[in-house]
Amino acid sequence: MCLAIPGTIAIIEEETATIDYGGTTRRASVRLLPDVAIGDCVLVHAGFVIQKIDPDEGAELEALLKEVELL
Repeated sequence: MCLAIPGTIAIIEEETATIDYGGTTRRASVRLLPDVAIGDCVLVHAGFVIQKIDPDEGAELEALLKEVELL
């Protein structure tokens, strides 16, 4: 099963972003979506930012993932 995780872009350095997942940060490539900006809510899969999403949708998805204990 593949799962994309919602997060918020905190820092962008060249083609790599630091993504904030509610206090935990990880780095992900923005090569697939180079038009993202700091503060954007995004989905990350396999180390790549794959989609920008609405912040409300991101918060809802994060809450659902916490509810089923995946976050």
